[in-house]
Amino acid sequence: MRLAGHPLRWRLLGELARSDLRVGELCELAGRPQSLVSYHLRRLRDGGLVSSRRSLADRRDTYYVLDLVGCRDLLASAGASLHPGLVTGAGSGAARECGRSRRAARVLFLCTGNSARSQMAEALCEQLAVGAVKASSAGSHPKPLHPNAVRVMRGRGVDIEGRRSKHLGEFTGRRFDYVISLCDRVREVCPEFPGSPELIHWSIPDPAREPGPDAATLPAFERTAAELCTRIDFLIEAIEQTTANLEVTESA
Repeated sequence: MRLAGHPLRWRLLGELARSDLRVGELCELAGRPQSLVSYHLRRLRDGGLVSSRRSLADRRDTYYVLDLVGCRDLLASAGASLHPGLVTGAGSGAARECGRSRRAARVLFLCTGNSARSQMAEALCEQLAVGAVKASSAGSHPKPLHPNAVRVMRGRGVDIEGRRSKHLGEFTGRRFDYVISLCDRVREVCPEFPGSPELIHWSIPDPAREPGPDAATLPAFERTAAELCTRIDFLIEAIEQTTANLEVTESA
């Protein structure tokens, strides 16, 4: 609580809760100089709430990533220390089925090849959202579906074998509520979509770039699936809350 209680650090955490961002983008959003933002980012990193990853589009750039699970657990622990009734849990698929929104939110996941990360994200979103989200995926330079993506998703109870890789140009005229780039490179070439969807970036390493044969790179795909699962779970919670708030406003 002490770490997050500083107004600028709270602002940085709020921005990173929505999207992975570079320090320059955080400076612009917060309206503060880079030296000050970098200092508070370092405090958040030292506290284990934020990590950093080198951009694959430009190795001179760094993306900052919020540990949503860590924040949730620390906040829950702080609440429990005051009163057990303050402990809250994340929603479940069953709860989502009961409180499903009227219209499924439309989400487009993008990466370079549409061969692993975005295909896995699409499938995981379909699995976790229980009909609350309609997911699609595409790539800037499509490649065939990676066999390890198929293996990992099959292990999670989803069969994506036979799905085709799609170019993002197929979707440029469609309306989405959220467009999520999973690749630093595709973020730089992401086209504009009608309807002003919310643009989100998750800087997730490409597991297909890991050296070695497919069997040796399977753990990288497992890590990618685990990270996507965590991020998508939080995304769905945010979508459901946003939709619920809009429905209350419209009914009023």
